[in-house]
Amino acid sequence: MKMEDIAKLAGVSKAAVSLALNGKQGISVETREKIIQIAEKNGYTHKSRSSSDESSIKSLTFLAIANSGIVLEQYYQQPFFRELIHHIEERCRFYGYSLMFTSVSPDQFAEQLKLISEEKRSDGVILLGTNLGREQISDIAGAITMPLVVLDNCFETLPVHFVSINNVLGAYQAGIHICDSGHSSIGYLASHVRIKNFDDRRIGFESALRERGLDPGDVCVFSVAPTILSSQENLSRQLTDYLADKKPMPTAFFCECDYIAISAVRTLQELGLRVPEDISVVGFDDISEARIVTPELTTVQVAKERMAHLAVDLVIQSATSGETAASKVMIDTTLVQRKSSASSLIANGES
Repeated sequence: MKMEDIAKLAGVSKAAVSLALNGKQGISVETREKIIQIAEKNGYTHKSRSSSDESSIKSLTFLAIANSGIVLEQYYQQPFFRELIHHIEERCRFYGYSLMFTSVSPDQFAEQLKLISEEKRSDGVILLGTNLGREQISDIAGAITMPLVVLDNCFETLPVHFVSINNVLGAYQAGIHICDSGHSSIGYLASHVRIKNFDDRRIGFESALRERGLDPGDVCVFSVAPTILSSQENLSRQLTDYLADKKPMPTAFFCECDYIAISAVRTLQELGLRVPEDISVVGFDDISEARIVTPELTTVQVAKERMAHLAVDLVIQSATSGETAASKVMIDTTLVQRKSSASSLIANGES
């Protein structure tokens, strides 16, 4: 297939196809996505450089700041980040770029960032911003001299490219689902490590409850580890103490991420509680494990492929066009109902 063929299928000019495949500005995001989808579907491999120029392979750097909270040292094995990285690598290959990985430790932050900038081994940086605050991202943006896109976070007051999840919408969708399933006795499983994504999810969830006439202050909140997929002794102890105080167990739990949700399902099962017959559980992220856990997890689906593609597109556009105006891109979510949630009538023993 040639560029002319792609142009005909997409209903655009050959010039528009060239702009899309080279990551340059001049066309809308929607047109770019349409062109690239057609090219990928038809097996078109873009040659971003002549064979005589193959000695100067272009590359991007995926940068993560690892800590002991959310982004662990082995972050590339964590399901959510693993899926993001897979899609980033695919997009880089499509454009003819290689992808390098760099992990910076918090205690050597300044020195390692300086080294990355001085080496200039890549044409741009995709920064995993999940666990980073505003000041950290600002410092990184100031230290890195090449094009930068921050993935999975957003601070509106920073003049930096961001590609993020609409966390408020996602948790709102989960809250509406729980309320509309008839649940009024609701639990909230929060991460004991706080990041902006989780705070935004709390806002969206409480907004849904208010809209359905419930008081967020009545929600039972439990604090748990955010990166454990097995049952948690700490959660088991909290729930046991809660029941010992003669308090009624919630009939539904919203969990700030799928790790917490899967861990909650297993902890509840160990306590002899059935999901969803006794308690419904709803997660957030739709990691691959959400589809293989028993029961399959109702969760908020994050468009990880789209996020990854947009991040790559933005950084390549910045590298090739020299455009300095930053963009903030927020990707909406979709609730996926599976078998871990059900009507409150089931929890109450009604049919």
